[in-house]
This record gives sequence, structure tokens and C-alpha cells, in this order.
Amino acid sequence: MGAGVLFTDADGRALLVEPVYKDYWEIVGGCVEENEAPRTAAVREVKEELGKAVSLGRLLVVDWVPPRPDRTEGVMFVYDGGTLDEQGTADIHLPPDELSRWAWCDREQIEQRMSSLLARRVTAALRAKVEGKVFDLENGFQVL
Repeated sequence: MGAGVLFTDADGRALLVEPVYKDYWEIVGGCVEENEAPRTAAVREVKEELGKAVSLGRLLVVDWVPPRPDRTEGVMFVYDGGTLDEQGTADIHLPPDELSRWAWCDREQIEQRMSSLLARRVTAALRAKVEGKVFDLENGFQVL
């Protein structure tokens, strides 16, 4: 199980981070630890990855991911981290052993920098934020 946080800027772009150990970008987040609630995990991950203490907004996306040869099935939660301005990003401190940089990314950049599954999830989270909804996804695709 995993939890992530979608931060946006005034233009509706998503804050993405570049892990040093992967060849694609992600939103802030990670694995939920044993006996940890997803929302608590998301807050912890923001502190670990950006050095920021935050109060999260509402749930935007729940995404069931089917098993793959190297992984079991999983459930991913994405929460609204709010809209950050220049002052809100001034105190970002990335752990150099985990993340090399961060950037505001529009939809095209999201699709270029992220895996297709993550790009679908983040695009759905952006829509959910704008539309005031929560999206139920399976492998990044909206369930109707």
C-alpha cells in the first residue's frame, strides 16, 4: 500500500520529484508502513522528502494496482497537498540520497517524465482536485 501527495501551483501544474534510484519521476510519497494509516504515511513522506510539515487536504484518488511479476497487488492513495506559491516552495529540502530535484510539471511533462501508470494517476488526481471529486481507479484508469 502506498500514499502520495499532489501539490499544485497557481497554474495547476503538479510538483514532481526525481528519485536518484529510478528512471522516472514521481509525486511525493511512498510505502505505508506496518500499522500506519495512509494519510499519516503521506504526511510522513512529505516531511522526509521535502522537509515540510503539512496538513493534508482531501483524498483525491484511490488506485488499485494489479500484481506484476516483481510485485504484489497494491492500493495507492493520493491526497491534496494544496497549492504552493514561491514562499511555499522556498523551504523545500530534498534528501540528496533519495531525490535529485523537483519541478512544476504540466500534463505534457507529466506524461514525458512519469511511467504511464503514474501519469494516469497524477492526471486523474489533478482532475479530481479541480472537479471536487474522488476518483476510483484501477491501474490508473477510472472505474465507471
